[in-house]
Amino acid sequence: MTKKIVISASRRTDIPAFHMDSFMDGIKRGAFHVKNPFNRRISVVPATPDAVHCIVFWSKDFSRFLDGGYGTRLKQMGYELFFLFTVNSSSTLLEPNLPTLEERILQAEKLVDQYGAGSLWWRFDPICFYTYGDDSVRNNLSDFSRIAWQMADLGIDRCITSFVDIYAKTARRVKKISGFSWLDPPMAKKIRVIHKMADLLESLNISLYTCCENELAANLPRGVNATTGGCVSGRDLQKRFGGRISLAGDSGQRRGKGCKCTVSRDIGCYDAHPCGHGCLYCYAGR
Repeated sequence: MTKKIVISASRRTDIPAFHMDSFMDGIKRGAFHVKNPFNRRISVVPATPDAVHCIVFWSKDFSRFLDGGYGTRLKQMGYELFFLFTVNSSSTLLEPNLPTLEERILQAEKLVDQYGAGSLWWRFDPICFYTYGDDSVRNNLSDFSRIAWQMADLGIDRCITSFVDIYAKTARRVKKISGFSWLDPPMAKKIRVIHKMADLLESLNISLYTCCENELAANLPRGVNATTGGCVSGRDLQKRFGGRISLAGDSGQRRGKGCKCTVSRDIGCYDAHPCGHGCLYCYAGR
């Protein structure tokens, strides 16, 4: 049996929220023409059902995807679909252009109704600590418990998380916000946060996975039920949908930092697919 490819749509931008018409154009052509963000070379990614094992959609807002019936059309064409849904908080400071938290939870419910709880993993990513205004330390964890209970009610069994990475672009962006400063908590604080998250999730039958957090994982004490993992897991996708795909680690990701993702073909492009969410922590946005 020939190994098929996993299409990732997309780590680089939010295709379900902003670019599904462009995505469907690629599906109709039978291929995506993708510009490498580093060397600018164009590669061709096959997009026909006989070549594609499944499509992994990453988003913070599936409203347009759902309202447009794109998933239904893709399923009718013979594609298997998997969803990575980032739901962090109700903070409009960190994530200014998202629907309300209530609307996003409703989107998760609709996705589960249409595709099953096994087709959706929840990403609470990234965990952010910062100061703003009065210089007191703040974070985006206040809604975590509420979201966890609602995800558990939907039958979601996996949460993937990491702490924010402060890239140069991220640091420059917040200089425009008076009184805002990112904080990198000490390791002891990170351990306490993950321990508390893991305990709650375990009580709700949700497994917690950390992404690109090797140092944190190495310091977690025994008894903290958090595992290193990847957002794209060939073994889980193969178990979910059958067939054969590569189970090799994705060399294009931050494996040295602890990324456990297996091989997929990302069809997003920073230039062609700008994201309109405006999240302060984003490594891709301007």
